[in-house]
Amino acid sequence: MMIFTVLFLSHSAFQNSVAAEKSEQPNIVLVMADDMGWGQTGYYNHPVLKTPNLDAMATNGLRFDRFYAGAPVCSPTRASVLTGRSNMRTGVESHGYALRLQEKTVAQALKAAGYTTGHFGKWHLDGYRGPGVPILADDPYSPGVFGFDEWLSVTNFFDYDPILSRKGEFKDYRGDSSEIVVAEALKFINKQAKAEQPSFTVIWYGTPHSPFKAAAEDLAPFQKLDKESRNHYGELVAMDRSLGTLRAGLKKAGIAENTLLWFCSDNGGLPKITPDTVGGLRGNKGTVYEGGLRVPCVMEWPARIPKSRVTEFPACTMDIFPTIAELLDLPKSVLIQPVDGMSLVKLFEQEFSQRDKPIGFQCLGNSALLDNNHKIIYLGKNKKQPQPAIEYYNLADDPHEEHNLYSEDSKEAQAMKQKMDRWIASVEKSIAGKDYPAGKVDPPTPKPRSWYEAEEYRPYFKDWKDRWEYQSRFKN
Repeated sequence: MMIFTVLFLSHSAFQNSVAAEKSEQPNIVLVMADDMGWGQTGYYNHPVLKTPNLDAMATNGLRFDRFYAGAPVCSPTRASVLTGRSNMRTGVESHGYALRLQEKTVAQALKAAGYTTGHFGKWHLDGYRGPGVPILADDPYSPGVFGFDEWLSVTNFFDYDPILSRKGEFKDYRGDSSEIVVAEALKFINKQAKAEQPSFTVIWYGTPHSPFKAAAEDLAPFQKLDKESRNHYGELVAMDRSLGTLRAGLKKAGIAENTLLWFCSDNGGLPKITPDTVGGLRGNKGTVYEGGLRVPCVMEWPARIPKSRVTEFPACTMDIFPTIAELLDLPKSVLIQPVDGMSLVKLFEQEFSQRDKPIGFQCLGNSALLDNNHKIIYLGKNKKQPQPAIEYYNLADDPHEEHNLYSEDSKEAQAMKQKMDRWIASVEKSIAGKDYPAGKVDPPTPKPRSWYEAEEYRPYFKDWKDRWEYQSRFKN
């Protein structure tokens, strides 16, 4: 009996220790808008758009004024979030490319650390192009393959009255897509909170990506705008409201204090939307100028960021995984080397002005390297750019990138060029698969393809041909 009692008490102590350790682990929620520009926030005094809930996050947390998407388009940035690496290293060259199976993700790392993981919304890392469709249960590049226990996801952008896939089971929903995925994510979060289980939740909106469709009440403030802009901004109103729902839900679940809530966008704002989406910066989505890369970003975590602050420290989506890894003291092996991001934990309590590691970008035939206020750009040859070109800017003096200072006689420009060339050489090795134990890419990733040209989706065409978001794909 004495031995049994000792064993029972030892087991109870161990169980209590595990429970205490889990209760101390922060919940983590990563939220990402789809095509929201740097200037599209209330806290930047946008002329028509109000974002009271995002503003409240900023008032209560850490606002980044110089936060960069990993690339100027969607899939590459999503790859950078999950891996901490520049998109080209991961095989995600542009939109609709699949993430290499050899990559290691933050979801896999957190799952191994005892978290329950969930993905809700846009995925766009499984190699399909076209409007978002529900992800198939046996998709070899689904969120489940990359570490998510639960997922309610679509291949790409999604909008009003969406059809979503819960681990392969398709379901129609009614209403605004942002509010739908937040409501479903909160069910997942609440379930884990009740079980005192730490959770990692990724919410990737389909808003405000085209096609634009907003509820009538959300269009009301924008009647003077053209139809596209009116619906675009109406979608952002609903998205902001869903952020309020998310924050209120975390409080109701009793976990807001120890939840890291991190919001950003996947690339710069869209052209042809009025008023301006990028706050006067140069360029838009698809370019490596500031307007194509710089995005809104707010981090809220009352337990670790008790005082609101605005930082101009240059940070990026590649920093998300390294930051989480340091917070949880995860082994270095959870990240594949080289890592392009760095931990931002030191910023939680004090300000730093200089970044130790430059931020590299490569997408759509163009490259850029940002070293604090110094930025060098390699423009590749294309229809708009008949010859390759090099540009160099000092953003401290020229935030709108109006004065190209590149000269072969400039020491500063040549120093940046050397850094850029070293970084590109490193990326080339990654592209060839030299970062992996096998020393090569294995298995090869599929080429991007449109779902409406894929045999695996053909059985659903009859049911989908009349859906408003897919009609343009079935015209022929």
